[in-house]
Amino acid sequence: MPIKTIYTGKVERLEILDEHGKVDTKLMPKLSAKEMKEMYVLMVQGRTFDNKAFALQRQGRLGTYGQILGQEATEIGTGLSLKQNDWMIPSFRNVGCSFVAGMAMRKILEYWGGSEWGNKVEGKNILPMAVPIGTQPLHAVGIAWAMKLRKEKDAVLTHFGDGATSEGDFHEAMNFAGVFQVPCVFICTNNQWAISVPRNRQTHAETYAQKAIAYGMEGIQVDGNDVFAVYKATTEALAKARAGKGPTLIEAFTYRMGHHTTSDDATRYRSEKEHESWKKKDPIMRLEKYLIAEKIMSKSDVEKIAEEATTLVKTEVDAYMSLPDQKPTDFIDYVYKEITPELAEQRRMLEQFVKEEPKQEGH
Repeated sequence: MPIKTIYTGKVERLEILDEHGKVDTKLMPKLSAKEMKEMYVLMVQGRTFDNKAFALQRQGRLGTYGQILGQEATEIGTGLSLKQNDWMIPSFRNVGCSFVAGMAMRKILEYWGGSEWGNKVEGKNILPMAVPIGTQPLHAVGIAWAMKLRKEKDAVLTHFGDGATSEGDFHEAMNFAGVFQVPCVFICTNNQWAISVPRNRQTHAETYAQKAIAYGMEGIQVDGNDVFAVYKATTEALAKARAGKGPTLIEAFTYRMGHHTTSDDATRYRSEKEHESWKKKDPIMRLEKYLIAEKIMSKSDVEKIAEEATTLVKTEVDAYMSLPDQKPTDFIDYVYKEITPELAEQRRMLEQFVKEEPKQEGH
């Protein structure tokens, strides 16, 4: 018998806004001038917050922090695609999407300042930021499965990096989502580096988007520095999920301009030439060029937006810095409903340590 081809797949890439500020008008999503300007405002706010959080960490006022520098289009584009009752399941690097979805900046700072209360968001369907790599897609799929069982018409959005695709949890989540066709959208932020491990050591596949094929779902790659492409792909995928037409994997092809976290030194493993080449693809600058060319914004608007972002971030930082000190024992007291003997002993030791440790100013 001859060999037969039983399946042939393809993966498409969506690009709308290029690095020179030019758009493909045929692909543009339906957005008003006001909505496009709001995208720019939120991206500037995201970068302003990010830079300030980095500075606070260097001053000893925050713990380890992972920047979104260079990934603002992916963060804001996905966040704006969510509707009121959708769920957002973030990783530790999704501060931009989180504050767009309704998490106050001061709460984000509170979390990175060492307080678990910063992960508590009242009235919003946002789960705590997941630091373990690749665990959150499982949580997203569980919530999406519950939605389907309840016949709810909402969807779940979850983010993870390219490194997470090497984790077993990612594959389990994708397989379950495909089998049961749950209303979940997976955002793989391919920023080219999983800490110091480059993309070509994570997978031999041409794209991450094509991994969707193995699980019976749609996969698409978008220019992750193009906020229009990210918004369009995510909005369509979420609408499809809400309509009961199953999950989607979106690969946002972008670049991590900063270090993996503030405990990392990216200059030790990646070249300056590579870094400089991605500066030309800056997501904020390309949107700024487009909006100015279309007379949606002026150069004076750019200055005003930057000033307003600085004021907003300062207000949020001041609110964070004025918070009372949290009890160090909180992270033990709220693990279980009833504390175990082992944890009780650790709590006693921690209380003794805190009592003997000289008090320091600041968070």
